[in-house]
Amino acid sequence: MKKKHKLLASWSYEKKPVEKGYNNRTLYVNLSDNEIKEKPVSEEMKEKFTGGKGFDLKLLWDAVDENTGWDDPENEINIAAGPIGGITQYPGTGKAIVTTVSPTTGIPIDSNVGGYFGPYLKFSGFDALEVQGKAEKDVIVCIDGDEGKVEIFEAPEEEINSHILAEQLIEEFADSDDPYDKKAVATVSAGKGSENAWIGCLNFGLYDIPRRGVRLKQAGRGGTGTVFRDKKIKALVCKYSDLSGMDNNPADPEKVRKVGQKMQKEVIEQDPKQKRMRRVGTTHIVPIMNEYDLLPTRNFKYGQIEGVENCGEEAYEKMFDQEHPDGCWFGCTIACAHTIEEFELKTGPYKGEKVRVDGPEYETIAGVGPNCGITDGEIIAEMNFYCDTYGLDTISFGTLTAFVMDCWENGILDEEKTGGLKFEWGNWKASLEMMHQMAKGEGFGTIAGKGILYMKEYFAENYGADREFLDNIGMECKGLEYSQYMSKESIAQQGGYNFAIKGPQHDEAWLIFMDQVQNRIPTYEDKAEALYYFPLWRTWFSLHGLCKLPWNDVEPADNDETDDPAKVEEHVENYREIFNAITGKNIDKKEQMLQIERVYNFQRLLSLKLGKGQRKDDYGCPRSITPVTVEEYKSREERYDKQLKEEYDIDPSGMSVEEKLEVTIEKRMEKYNRLMDETYARKGWTNDGVPKVETLKKIGLDIPEIIEFAKKHQ
Repeated sequence: MKKKHKLLASWSYEKKPVEKGYNNRTLYVNLSDNEIKEKPVSEEMKEKFTGGKGFDLKLLWDAVDENTGWDDPENEINIAAGPIGGITQYPGTGKAIVTTVSPTTGIPIDSNVGGYFGPYLKFSGFDALEVQGKAEKDVIVCIDGDEGKVEIFEAPEEEINSHILAEQLIEEFADSDDPYDKKAVATVSAGKGSENAWIGCLNFGLYDIPRRGVRLKQAGRGGTGTVFRDKKIKALVCKYSDLSGMDNNPADPEKVRKVGQKMQKEVIEQDPKQKRMRRVGTTHIVPIMNEYDLLPTRNFKYGQIEGVENCGEEAYEKMFDQEHPDGCWFGCTIACAHTIEEFELKTGPYKGEKVRVDGPEYETIAGVGPNCGITDGEIIAEMNFYCDTYGLDTISFGTLTAFVMDCWENGILDEEKTGGLKFEWGNWKASLEMMHQMAKGEGFGTIAGKGILYMKEYFAENYGADREFLDNIGMECKGLEYSQYMSKESIAQQGGYNFAIKGPQHDEAWLIFMDQVQNRIPTYEDKAEALYYFPLWRTWFSLHGLCKLPWNDVEPADNDETDDPAKVEEHVENYREIFNAITGKNIDKKEQMLQIERVYNFQRLLSLKLGKGQRKDDYGCPRSITPVTVEEYKSREERYDKQLKEEYDIDPSGMSVEEKLEVTIEKRMEKYNRLMDETYARKGWTNDGVPKVETLKKIGLDIPEIIEFAKKHQ
């Protein structure tokens, strides 16, 4: 197949060592005219935007204008690690951050992903990769860090679906069949689903030496894979052979080792006593969410389901391969990236084949499983596999399928409209068939694959459905489908989802346990403070090429005795020490937060530049805030009646369920608006949700172009 490649462009560059975490240059590739060049990274760029997502967003800001759509050539796929990314002494340091204008939201989406590509890109010489333009035919872009060369090829014969394509690419670009040569090749690809659906994801392929095969990690949210395939990118390849633990050339390598050794020891000692990530990954969350009535069930109507033991840690601990070490980057002792080996597929084009399934993680399980009335762990694993190889986001797929099933139950959809598919709750065959249709670009799958916001418009216009009802049950905000936590009983999590700049993804603010279970943030002021701090702190990981899990999924033994256990301050200090040790800087806690605050506010402004970044965009789906149907109210009638009495001083006796529901919705929206006011004030934003000019100057985001843009929206 490699012999059929047609070389379109080749560019050689000077190989240079990383200097204290930075290359001080980025790589630009334009597929419309095959231009390849490097761009300098200034000290101001490092000061204002740090790295990782900050660099991605800055490059995207410079590339787009107010009218740029996701499928315009000017849109970009940007990938970066960050100054800490790529070290091997501390767990969870192999992440890359992908940023683009999303097909479903129309604003920037960012997705944090494991695998080797981010670190290899960095060690090959570049702090970020910026891909713009559109190719005429399928292309592969190869960054050869060994030779100091970047090439663009037409690639007509390789497969599209990722579990095959990644294997082909590693065979083609590795120097030999030696496993260590294969390890030196990292890939990025999408799949057939990304060609036809707007919820496409990217697969970052790595060669797993112990398993002698390829594994895939996903940049899942917001349609990154859709943009990738729209640009006719078949794959990105990065080759880097000379990996060592000191490729970042840190200013203080001994300090990096010391902090890393302390954390690695903590993981080994504490993980077996805490969440057992090394054995079950994030599947341990499933029974916990179910126990606390927080597991989304039947399109977020309910919070519990029977049979959860078949799709939680109990089931997957037996299914996961426990014979080989896991992890998506070297040196990660948390090793949560589990696989199911020799899994025999029941449906689709690979029916009967035995494959490797990467995962599933909690979000996938909850989304394609209980939220659709499904609790069969093997069926969920099959959906996980096909979503990955097709390049489909499992979270969006699960949430939009639950919406489809809800529409079926309410008579909006029938067999005539779905092409014969019966979307009763729990019908996994219909769910998988719709997924296969997305990959083939056929049938009802082509409608559903465009996401919930599109379906709401389509069902109202073409089927005469009640748009208000669709808005009430269609779990999307800003065009992005919700991830898998029941927020309607946690006002802090409602804000965590709906105020999230890119749309309702839990990686920006996961507050549901603090708020609903532990009651650590009882007042509006407490909740606003949490909605200020945690979205900022969680941004840190994407600035630096880090995984969130080592921060709070393994905690110090004495963490519960600290003043604020939720912040895990000892680990926050670890990250600050590592940053200083790598870069030679000496930032304190205040400057650490300012690093984050600059990029966080910048992303809000970039979203505003592209059309969404004001108060009206932060309301989200009503079901994320309140029960919206009589059925929902009745399911928790005793609880909701008690709330009317105790929280609102309203006697529900003598009121119909419909009347009680109406009052509940009204009162909850009043609370939500108050939370919005308090949170915007704490963030230093206007009452319309726009960062104030004085806030931007205070945090050091005083770039004239940005200040002038913000002034227009004060």
